[in-house]
Amino acid sequence: MGPLRCLIISGEYPPMQGGVADYTRILGQHLADLGVDVHVLTSLDAGAPPRGDTHVHPMIASWGWRELYAAMRELLDQLEPNVINVQYQAAAYGLHPAINALPLRFRGTPIVTTFHDLRVPYLFPKAGPLRKEAVWMLARRSRAVIATNAADREALATRRDMPPIHEIPIGSNVAKHLPEAFDRAQWRATWGLPRSAMVLCYFGFLNPTKGGEDLMRCLASLVRRGIDAHLVMIGGTIGASDPANEAYLASVLGLVSDLGLQARVHWTDYLPDTEVSAAFGLSDLCVVPYRDGASLRRGSLMAALAHGMPILSTEPESPVRELVDGGNIRLVARHSPTALAEAAWDLWQDPTALDRLAEGAKELSARFDWHEIAKRTLEVLHATAQSD
Repeated sequence: MGPLRCLIISGEYPPMQGGVADYTRILGQHLADLGVDVHVLTSLDAGAPPRGDTHVHPMIASWGWRELYAAMRELLDQLEPNVINVQYQAAAYGLHPAINALPLRFRGTPIVTTFHDLRVPYLFPKAGPLRKEAVWMLARRSRAVIATNAADREALATRRDMPPIHEIPIGSNVAKHLPEAFDRAQWRATWGLPRSAMVLCYFGFLNPTKGGEDLMRCLASLVRRGIDAHLVMIGGTIGASDPANEAYLASVLGLVSDLGLQARVHWTDYLPDTEVSAAFGLSDLCVVPYRDGASLRRGSLMAALAHGMPILSTEPESPVRELVDGGNIRLVARHSPTALAEAAWDLWQDPTALDRLAEGAKELSARFDWHEIAKRTLEVLHATAQSD
């Protein structure tokens, strides 16, 4: 076999905003560096950004049966790829089940599916358990499966007749790269933040799983304690894929108003990477109160780790062996703004604990190197292509 030709399918790709978009771009770049001929089938909204050695085909306006399968037939005839890599996140495909049935429709080229989550698609009203079966069907009919975290790997492994399952983590979609001559106080002043204030930060889009309302109530509790606390909401707010996020953002904004926090919550909107790094750099503590608990499938958590931030988050539903409470992250009960505020207060009073968390985060982030992620992914793609 000559150089591997891989067709990656992703519902989003830059300049679309989303974790899967960034993951696909970075993985494609690193696979190309390893000699893979990389092609990406994605949405028309991807436009035409610079792509380096990755060949991007923005062909899909809607991820339904007819349009997806027509694009697939065209690219398979044109490219003759050795392997297909589906980046699965249901929202990125508009919750349409056509992507789930792809291995049934196209059996000639082996498919490896990378599961960014196990969220179910929409089938029809009252579909119930059938929606979950659509996820399991995609997994079972793939030649190999990649899970991005242990919890999803374990959930997939409980099902019968699964192909080989590999656990390969994601990396940060934002590398730490502070602006030249970064000055913390100056950047705080630029964004209207007091020099001596307690500055919390949050990174990532808002949706009902992210705990945005808990975050705002935590901030309000700190202010009631007499702390000059502020919150920087880093980056875009709702992303490109899930329209339900817009309604959730509206509810969070309403809560900000109800709590009288308008002058203390600072929204940056989309930022270039250097300014994301600056926003982390001017902050004291990153607070990400996921409603389902901290997980290594969260790109926002990976970015905070990569920037060596002290991180306050919520206890995972199942233990995550890499996350050590008090060592590289501070974990509190889920759904509890009071617990968040208590932990933030304690950390603010203990600079040594903040430093310990920051150092632990920096050490942990070294395990999620993109070159290593790409090498492990390539091993799976090669093995799957050769087994055909």
